[in-house]
Amino acid sequence: MSDLQRLLVVSHVLHYEYDGRLYAYGPYAREIDIWGDMFAEVVIAAPVQRTAPPGDALPFQRPNISLSPQRETGGTTLLSKATQMLAIPGHLWRLACAMHRVDAIQVRCPGNLGLLGCILAPLFRKPRVAKYASQWSEFKTEPFSWRLQRRLLRSRWWRAPVLVYGQWPNQPPHIIPFFTSILNEFQMTRARASKPRNWSQRPLVALFVGRLSQAKNVHVIIRALADLRRGGDDLQLRIVGDGPMRAELEDLGRNLNLGERVFFEGAVPQGRVLDFYEQAHILVLASQTEGWPKAIAEAMAFGLVCIGSDRGLVPQMLGEGRGLLVQPGDVSGLARALHSIAMGPREAGEMSNLSANWARQFTLEGLREAIRKQLESSWAVNLRDVSAPAPQSSQAIVP
Repeated sequence: MSDLQRLLVVSHVLHYEYDGRLYAYGPYAREIDIWGDMFAEVVIAAPVQRTAPPGDALPFQRPNISLSPQRETGGTTLLSKATQMLAIPGHLWRLACAMHRVDAIQVRCPGNLGLLGCILAPLFRKPRVAKYASQWSEFKTEPFSWRLQRRLLRSRWWRAPVLVYGQWPNQPPHIIPFFTSILNEFQMTRARASKPRNWSQRPLVALFVGRLSQAKNVHVIIRALADLRRGGDDLQLRIVGDGPMRAELEDLGRNLNLGERVFFEGAVPQGRVLDFYEQAHILVLASQTEGWPKAIAEAMAFGLVCIGSDRGLVPQMLGEGRGLLVQPGDVSGLARALHSIAMGPREAGEMSNLSANWARQFTLEGLREAIRKQLESSWAVNLRDVSAPAPQSSQAIVP
């Protein structure tokens, strides 16, 4: 048994306390669950709201996960920036107290709390690891604080493993390529059993899965569909997810006379998302920036042909004939990519097979064991055996 019993996770992700349970963004919650398999206790230092969670949130499933509430700050106005600056001493004090009480530290970046965690964690001389859950390479519109966090994590100040999405050239040895997943082995078995697509079917069904925010460029997908309709291509788009752009996107679909081709499904449980993967032909994720997009990995496992933006790890995921790339915001380029799939059923079938064979190697269980091996090697410890009974305490908010 390892001496590392308590893990602190420093995260900017907003959590929700509702009806006696803790919730957070679904893929993140499932990943934290697997860290709960490796430590007797996981404490998350993150902001929390005591309200009903949004549709894309899931409850943590491990009973040994608790929350150490942190103040929620953010925004782009001068007032919000000033508020963030004034809140820094309080953030540092609360994080320092939380770090003092644990045996190991995980800092999740990029984010405001992640930046403070990068600065504080090395001072405690405890085993630590960072997870950079966005695009590791620089891009023009990224915030300065994100670049600063990468510099800190690459530097001799951090001197500990940093898990990043993908393989990047000229990185120090402690920057470690990694993957993630939200599908467990049972769900992956379902993906392997899904029927091959009929690429001659009309209409072909395109899918978007994710949050309806400006950065996801869902409006680009809708406009590309309108271009295809004018050119005679018969495609249907199902949009799975919710968010602040939904009303605007619905108006756009109506204005472009796509009422019978664009369907807003809203936020649905993960099991229902898998139903959509089984029924669709194509997944489109043309975001402004990406790290390792889980929706693409999941859709590939179900045999969809994926079109992704030329950002983050997406080129590596869809390389070697596994999918198609477009520039974010390029309506014409996306329309051409969709047209090529519609006009090339044989090529689409080959791409589907290649993507499925590649993606089906990534499961939650595989992620857990890969993290375990990496940490045990880097920290020279033996972590908790997942076959041991989990602690039977209830989830809690801790001071």
